[in-house]
Formats: sequence, C-alpha cells, structure tokens
Amino acid sequence: MRNLLVVNELAERRMDSISPDQLRLAEGLQLLRKNSRKYLDISDPEFGYYASKFKLHHVPKKGFLLQQGEICQFEGFVISGCFRHFTLDASGNEQVLSFAVRDWWTNDIDSFTNQTPAFLSIQALADSEVLMISKQDKESLYDHCPKVERLFRMMTQKALVAMQQRMIREHTLSAKERYQHFIQTYPGIANMVTNIQMASYLGISHEFLSKIRKQIASQS
Repeated sequence: MRNLLVVNELAERRMDSISPDQLRLAEGLQLLRKNSRKYLDISDPEFGYYASKFKLHHVPKKGFLLQQGEICQFEGFVISGCFRHFTLDASGNEQVLSFAVRDWWTNDIDSFTNQTPAFLSIQALADSEVLMISKQDKESLYDHCPKVERLFRMMTQKALVAMQQRMIREHTLSAKERYQHFIQTYPGIANMVTNIQMASYLGISHEFLSKIRKQIASQS
C-alpha cells in the first residue's frame, strides 16, 4: 500500500519535503482513483493494493513506450501528455490507429494478452507521464482483489463500445464529418497532433485534410 501512503502523506507533510516524482505519483494516483470511480466504488484498502502495483514513468517527446515487434508487458494510465498508437504497413508508411491523453489507458491489447509481438508502436507526442502496471502484477491483482478484475472488465467493455462506434462512423460519415466529430469530441488531442498524423487517423490524405479545413474555414 506504499503508493496510497504517498497520497495520504501529501496532507501531512510540508510540500518542500516531497520530491517532484513523489508529488507527480500522488497526483497521478488521485487521477487513477477518480477514473476507477467512474466504474465502481473501491474501498481505501482495495485501492491501496491496486495502486501499489503502479510505477511512474516519464516519456520524453518522440520517446517510445512500445515499438512494433516487441512484446507488450504493461498497461499504462496516462496522467499527462499525449501518445499515438500506430503501425507500419508493408510499404513502411505509418498508419495511426488511435491516441491516448490524460485520463486514458494505453497498450497493445493483443500483444499484452497473448504475449505475441506487437503490431503497434506507442510514441509520445509531447513530454508525457504514465502510470504503468506489468502483466504479472495485473494478474496478481486478479487473484487477490476480485473487484479490480471487474473494474478492468468494465473498462474493456467501454473500450469495445468506443471501437464499434468508430467503425460505424468510418462507414457512415464523410471524411469531413469524421474530422468535425474528432475536433469537437477531442479538442485537446486535435491541438497536439500534426496534420499528417490526424489525416492518417482519419484515413485520408494530408492534402484532402487541408482541403476540408479550408472548406470549413470559408463557411465560418
């Protein structure tokens, strides 16, 4: 329960006696607790055990959490910055599948679950911080804290719903409508990614994205 003690000590210790990493860890765990409460209520002892399995990692801009071909051994909870999930096609072109920002999770679920080489690379688009839990520690949580297993099952269900909704949008909305949905729903991400990265995510060319933006600008 060491990580929970770090959170509690914030209220008892002078701020100048807390290291920057301890402070960021405590703030990250507070965000993790708020995230958990979106799905179910978790007691202090349960959260203390859960939180004890996470470690804080700093990832510089353009740094990688995972590169294609590696085995994904973690799940990550983003507390600052932004990550992109992308893969390389047979021609070596980058295809952006998704992004992850503050209060979102990140990993290659296929590689993590099956311990097979990752199809995804996960790269920071800005200096970022992430709380990471290993596969071994996550499985230990499942064995000793059933409520955490339920928590991750509920989060997985929500992620599957989001994936289904995106697939529906790709087949029913125009490129312009998909772009508008993206910038309206995720304005924080839209401000952090390049035009090329956003075009790749939307499945259109950089030139076509520029044309869409000009059309929207002329109508406003």
